[in-house]
Order: sequence, then C-alpha cells, then structure tokens
Amino acid sequence: MAKSSIPELDRSALLTLLASQPDDILKDLMRTVAQGAINAEFDEFVGAEHYGREEGRLDYRNGSRQRSVDTRMGTIDLKIPRARETNFVPPLLEHRKRSERALVAAVQEMVINGVSSRKVERVLHELGVERMSKSQVSLLCVQLDGTVRAFRERRLEAAYPYIMFDAIYVKMREDGRVANQAVVIAYAVNEHGLREVIGVDIVLTESRESWSTFMRGLIERGLHGVRLVVSDAHEGLKAAIATILPQAQWQRCRVHFLRNIMAHVPQHRKLEIAAAFRSILSMETADAARLQAVKIIEQHSKANPKAMEILGAGLEDVLSFFDFPSEHHRKLWSSNPIEHLNGTLRKRTNVVGIFPNAGAALRLISMVLIEQTEDWITERCYMSEASMQLVNSPKNAYTRGA
Repeated sequence: MAKSSIPELDRSALLTLLASQPDDILKDLMRTVAQGAINAEFDEFVGAEHYGREEGRLDYRNGSRQRSVDTRMGTIDLKIPRARETNFVPPLLEHRKRSERALVAAVQEMVINGVSSRKVERVLHELGVERMSKSQVSLLCVQLDGTVRAFRERRLEAAYPYIMFDAIYVKMREDGRVANQAVVIAYAVNEHGLREVIGVDIVLTESRESWSTFMRGLIERGLHGVRLVVSDAHEGLKAAIATILPQAQWQRCRVHFLRNIMAHVPQHRKLEIAAAFRSILSMETADAARLQAVKIIEQHSKANPKAMEILGAGLEDVLSFFDFPSEHHRKLWSSNPIEHLNGTLRKRTNVVGIFPNAGAALRLISMVLIEQTEDWITERCYMSEASMQLVNSPKNAYTRGA
C-alpha cells in the first residue's frame, strides 16, 4: 500500500477534526470524494476531459442523471454522467455498494414481513437510510438475487488443491418462530494460488447429510483436484469429508484443537501449555513435531493429564500440512483465513439481528462474499503459482493421498 503523503501529525489532526464534525459535514465530504472519483472514471471512459477535443476519444457526453445512494453516513445524491453511445456504470458504486444494498433490502423485507417499526427504525438509523418503498424493495431483490444465483451456481473450472469448510449461525424467522440456522461456506485456493469463496448455502443444522449435500453440489459444479481439506473436528463435517472427498487429506484446525486442549488446563498454566503446543507445529518436519510432542506430553502429563491425553489422541490430525510445500504451512494449519471472513459476515448480520427469511440472509451474506472474492482476484497471488505446481506434481511427495 502506498504511503500517505500527509505527515503523521497532520494525518492525526485531520482524523481528529473529522471525528468531531457533525454527520452532515462527513456526508458532504463523502459526496465530494465520490463525485470526483466518478467524474474521473467517466473522463477515462469516454477518452476525453470535460470540453476536451482529444483525438481518438471513445464516446461523447450526454448530460447526467441523478442517483441517490444509501450509505452508512446517510443518503447522498450524486450526478452520474451519461455517454451518447454507451452505458456508463461507475465501478466505484457498483462494486462497493452491492453488499450495502443487500443489507438495506434485508431490513426493508423486515418491514414487509411485519417486524416492529421501532426495531426497524433502530436498524435504519444504524444504516443511515432515509427512505424506502415496497416497489424499490421488490426490484432491488430481483436484481440482487440474480447476481447471487450466478455466483452460487457458477462453474468451477480450475482445480482447487486446498479447501476450508466452516459455518456461522444466523437467526431467522421461519413458520412464525425464530431459530438459528447454519450458513455453510467453502473457501478455497485454486491451482493458480488465488483465493475464492466457491460455495455458500443455508441449512437447518450441521449434520453429515447437510454437509454431504453441500459438497456434492460443489462437485456437480466442477470441483476437482482437492488435495487437502481444513476444518474443525465437527463429527458431521468430518464424516462428509471422508465420504465425499476421500482422495483428500484432512487437516484439523490447530486453533480449534488448541481450544479443546486449553479447556482442561488451569488458568495459571495456559500460557505455558499454549507455547508448548506452538513449539510442536513450528518444527520443520512431521517427524520432528512428533518427537517434540512426546517430550511435551511427558513433561506435562502429571499436572495436566486430560489436556495431554487430548493432545496425544489428536496430534496426527494437525500434522497433515507438513505434507505440502513449506511456503504454505502457515496458511494451511488452521482455518483462520475463513474465521476472519466469518467475522466480517457477523458484523453485517448482527445489524439485522433476525432475518425475515432464509432468502434475505443468503442474499446479504452472498453479496459480502462476492465482494470479498472479487477483491482477492485483484490482489497478488495468495500462494505463488510456482509453489502450487509442486502440489500437483506427480513426482513430488506433496501428492501423498491423491
């Protein structure tokens, strides 16, 4: 990321000044910045500045249209330039606003489905949305649902050597009562080293059957080349992985495993045991890690018998990452990457609280995942393409379990 040209002290003073300003001033600032970015994008789109007479221009200006955009600062009005021959859609708005639009649509559905106006007003205040109508809701939902469907049903053309599975729970109203339902997510690294969210769905509970159905759907869409699956030790999920993806190795998330161990360690020994556990996985080979684990278990068995029993029983489940390139180890030994993504989702879903139905929840969550996937595609590779070739090479030991 480029370093700001504003000196540190000046940036600090600017942030302090902005924080002290009323919302309408910040909203005006947002409008000015957004309008300036849109105008610059349009100049590039038509190939000429305003009143410019450059040769080789691509199109001509044809006035502008007003567009109101609901943001967390409130509703701002922008002028969207028109082109004479082609349709100009500012990437700034389309890319960044879709999840916000999905969030607004979810809240608006709350009104349609009879949620108390007081609660809706509180949520709308959080969003800064000033106006809404049922006809706008209907059109918005249709547009968003088409985008969500295309994302969830797209063909998986590349091979995906690494996959992580996880779930979060959201509250929704079904048949007149509120219940928790599981949002299951598949996050993957493809053969080129790029990250993607390749699947998302809502199920009643994390059972073997629901996970199996989810995974079969991925295979029907083209999922192939899976070498390693990372997840927690949920029994239903483990059973589904073993049945549907038998060719892949399984890596138990080290973070979840450590939590299970620490649940049986007294408070005054937690830091010591956590450091000992990390020393096992910091070894250069799986054999060295096993030897280190033997030492740790012998050293702490008397004071922490149950914790060391859990460590010994589950050790092999957290060593699978050693069978893959060392460059990938820190990105494979836990499901932390998807946990971070889950945190982003929870921030959005917590604003709504209780979704009026599964469709509203899936719409919002999918739009956040779409934006995240698009961001990943534009970033540099998560894992180098050269190292990914090692994973798939038939001459390399990293293909064990294929």
